[in-house]
Amino acid sequence: MINEWVQKYILPMSPIPSKLAPVGKLKEKIDAVFFDIYGTLFMSGSGDISFAKQGNPRLQKIEQLLTECNIRKPPQKLLQELYATIEARHTDLRNSGIDYPEVNIEDIWSQVLQTTDKKSIRRFAMEFELIVNPVYPMPNLANTLSAFRDRGIEMGIVSNAQFYTPYLFKWFLDSDVKGLGFSLDLVFYSYRFGIAKPSSTLFDLAGKKLKEKGIRTSAALYIGNDMLNDIYPAKRTGFQTALFAGDKRSLRLRSGDSRCRNLNADIVITDLSQLIDVIQ
Repeated sequence: MINEWVQKYILPMSPIPSKLAPVGKLKEKIDAVFFDIYGTLFMSGSGDISFAKQGNPRLQKIEQLLTECNIRKPPQKLLQELYATIEARHTDLRNSGIDYPEVNIEDIWSQVLQTTDKKSIRRFAMEFELIVNPVYPMPNLANTLSAFRDRGIEMGIVSNAQFYTPYLFKWFLDSDVKGLGFSLDLVFYSYRFGIAKPSSTLFDLAGKKLKEKGIRTSAALYIGNDMLNDIYPAKRTGFQTALFAGDKRSLRLRSGDSRCRNLNADIVITDLSQLIDVIQ
């Protein structure tokens, strides 16, 4: 169940229909499915997990959070320090040879808040994220996962994520990912590797795990809402692909990016439940 302190940030959301319609056909039988999280399994108020610099990310609620945590710092200054610290870490990682770096948000907040108290850091990080990026399950999420679990289809995750991302399943579905049918060795969160999508690294790792299970990447389907971050690296790794176009907020077609200009997903879906019929 949702923790009491989390509940105050949770508001029901409904998807905003996109202009796309379900289309396409898979090339071969599917033995494994992998999901993106933000914008695919869960609606995301900001469209993804990234910290949006534009606009006003609910400054009043951030100010209230700072007051509750006895942090004497204006929200604008906190945001400036947060973005600067993330960018500095990204620069360090790029200089070490990582094209698409990912931070560990616990380390970032430890530096910004100038504390090593892990419990306080985690609580603040989770509340801050719920303020700037409201989330809610996509329609038919639980039923879709249950259908694949009952069929014995291998399920995995490849997603840009932070330590609090797995809690979404517990808060909304009252289960951890293992209980929902995901194979833990097929779950790849970006913060654990310091590498984010659209790098193909996490997909390559997923492909190696599939090979150990005797499953070809061509017999695995990856579902995501972003043509660049999801469909592009998944196709490069040999996965079949499904573009999730069920929520206009998070749909990223990236038509201006040369990597996506002539790129198509194998199928387009507008509701997660459509996967149940597509994958037999």
